[in-house]
Amino acid sequence: MNQLSLAIALDNEATFENFYAPSGTLQHTAMQCLSKRYEPYVFLSGNSGTGLSHLLQATCKLERDSIYINLGLLYGNSADRILEGLEQRSLVCLDDIHFILLDKFWQKAIFNLFNRCSENGTRLVLASHERLNLINIRFPDLFTRLKSGVVLHFEDYKDDDLLNLIKYRATRMGLNFTHDLAVYMLNRTKRSAGGVVAALKKIDFKALTEKRPITTPLIKSALDL
Repeated sequence: MNQLSLAIALDNEATFENFYAPSGTLQHTAMQCLSKRYEPYVFLSGNSGTGLSHLLQATCKLERDSIYINLGLLYGNSADRILEGLEQRSLVCLDDIHFILLDKFWQKAIFNLFNRCSENGTRLVLASHERLNLINIRFPDLFTRLKSGVVLHFEDYKDDDLLNLIKYRATRMGLNFTHDLAVYMLNRTKRSAGGVVAALKKIDFKALTEKRPITTPLIKSALDL
């Protein structure tokens, strides 16, 4: 299994410009940290829909010699083969790392990769849906390394943040969303960043294909309400 088969094509919309991170949130702190590229190691955690994958992919787009790997899709494969040679990159972003850290062999492999990246000056960004201190790390030296850099845990977006996210992304998509329409959509959508963005894409597609303005009936139709 070579690195080309491991790397996942980056989402075109996963950019820092597209990422809504209200000032004062740890998402905003992480975005500033990653976009400025001055931290050699960052560990991010949070529930699904808090922006982890978006941020990792946006970070990769800033580096020509980078790689993004979703480890949740590779659990069960050989750790050594997957991680071999990654330290030769300028940036390594490993998503869903909580899946593989359940395994002591993977923990040892991540420990070795961490050391190789440190020696080579390779930046390392890890993302997990579990807080670092809640993962059963069996090797004290690995835990010490994993908590040695910037460690941030994202809280779920509040309703006000999600409402502003809808307006922000709608504006970037060229959609004419009033406040009332945004509230209507939020009350009928999964309350997460991923949920509202997915709903916006459905509404955008419906409006484009039917050449209709954004209205309550269009939203209902697009979301099968």
